[in-house]
Amino acid sequence: MDDIMHQIVSKTMKHGEKLPSENELTTKYKVPRMTVRNALTKLEERGYIYSVHGKGRYLKEASTQIQLHLTGKTSFTDKMKEAGYDLKTENIFCEKIAYNDQLFQNINASKKDNVYKIGRIRYINGDPIAIHISYVCDKMFPEIVEDGPKIESMFTYYRKLGYNEFASKKSLLSITFPTSDEQQLLSCKSMVPLIVVESDCIDLASNKVLEHTKILYRSDKFKYDITMD
Repeated sequence: MDDIMHQIVSKTMKHGEKLPSENELTTKYKVPRMTVRNALTKLEERGYIYSVHGKGRYLKEASTQIQLHLTGKTSFTDKMKEAGYDLKTENIFCEKIAYNDQLFQNINASKKDNVYKIGRIRYINGDPIAIHISYVCDKMFPEIVEDGPKIESMFTYYRKLGYNEFASKKSLLSITFPTSDEQQLLSCKSMVPLIVVESDCIDLASNKVLEHTKILYRSDKFKYDITMD
């Protein structure tokens, strides 16, 4: 597995190239076929290769480079459209969440308030790139139960309510692995790491916290440019 990884990283193997068969790899490395199969399974779980039934295994195509912005001044939708990407968004849920001390503090909500999470999947060129989850309080947005299931862009929603300039309180970046539900939504394997970006969105005019945002980005199909403007 390490040797194949070295070939991928050193670009000895080209994107889209077919890998040798299990029998060929068994002969080359002088190991049992099960060892070869286990190695290939791990590489597939980590998102480096994929299988085509009846044809074999192939190295993933080259990653698409996406601008990953860590600031909250512009909406994700606007950023992607300005960059010329074919972006589509699907609203997947709007539901009330149980009390969470840290999360409720982030958006200045108390125990008696109702907080909702609104989830959207982002697609670039037809491929799922990220899950966006926004946590908002009905104290700030009394119509969120009715409006939430229809929202694709939170910033567009805020602008309709008179909020026009935004900033991030702070942004945190971490890594996680997808749950079974996230694997289905993002069309990825269990061992493909997800980049997690969390931040609080603030209305500049009032200094009010509008939402806490958690974004899960696929790491296997895209390269992320995090250069700050």
